Amino acid sequence: MGRPEDFAKYYYEDGADELFFQDVVASLYERNSLHEIITKTVKEIFIPITVGGGIRTITDIRNVLRAGADKVCINTAAINNPDFIRQASRMFGSSTIVVAIETIRQTDGRYLAYTDNGREYTGIEATEWAERVEELGAGEIVLTSVDRDGTGDGFDLDLVTKITRAASIPIIVHGGARDSSDILSVIRDGNADAVAVASILHYNYIKHHNSEKACSEEGNVEFLLSRKSFSKIQNTTLHEIKEFLQLNDISLRL
Repeated sequence: MGRPEDFAKYYYEDGADELFFQDVVASLYERNSLHEIITKTVKEIFIPITVGGGIRTITDIRNVLRAGADKVCINTAAINNPDFIRQASRMFGSSTIVVAIETIRQTDGRYLAYTDNGREYTGIEATEWAERVEELGAGEIVLTSVDRDGTGDGFDLDLVTKITRAASIPIIVHGGARDSSDILSVIRDGNADAVAVASILHYNYIKHHNSEKACSEEGNVEFLLSRKSFSKIQNTTLHEIKEFLQLNDISLRL
C-alpha cells in the first residue's frame, strides 16, 4: 500500500494516540525486520509505538525498544512458551508487554486463538487464554477477529464482550470497522478500552495520497482500491472519527 513511515506521519498529524507496526508474516518466515522502519518513524513522531511480528526472545524485545518502540506485541512466542510473557513483563514492565490474541469463530460458537495471522491452529480457547495472559503479567491485549479483519462488516461484539469480561487489563479491539458508528458500538456495547483501526484509514489514505506517495514497487494499488470490502468502508479520517466519538460522550484526546 505504501511506505509505513508515510502513513505513520500522516496519522500522527491527524491525531492518532498510538501506532501499531505489525509484520504479519514475521513468524512464518522467522524474521524480525522492522528496526529500520521504527528508527525512521520515531524521528518525527512523538506518540507511543507498539511493534509486533517475529519477536521471540528477550534480546528481540530489547533490540526493538532500543530502536525506538515503546511497547512490543507478541503472539506466536507467547503461545509456544507462555512463561515468555512472565519473563518479559518482569524484565521490561507489564506496560511494555502487549499480547495479541487472533481469533477465529468455530462452527460450535467457540472462539479459538490462532497464530501467524490466523494461519496456524492452536486449539486454545480465546477467553481462557485472555485470563492466562493477564495472570502471566501482560499489560494489554490486542484482540483481533480474523473473520472480520479487513471486511468492513463491523466488530464481533460477541467475541469482544466475552474477552472484556474475562480479563481486567486493557483490551484493544481490532478487526472489522466499517465506520465511526462501529467504533462507538464496540466501546459502548463491547466495553472495549481502545480501538485499533487499519483499513478504514488506509484505503482513505491511498485514495487521497496515491499520486504523491505511492511508487510502482509498492504493489497493485488499483486492486486495493477495487476491493469489494472497500465499498463498505466509510471514507473517513482519524480526526472525524474522534469528533464523532466526542459528540457521543466518549472521553478522548482531540
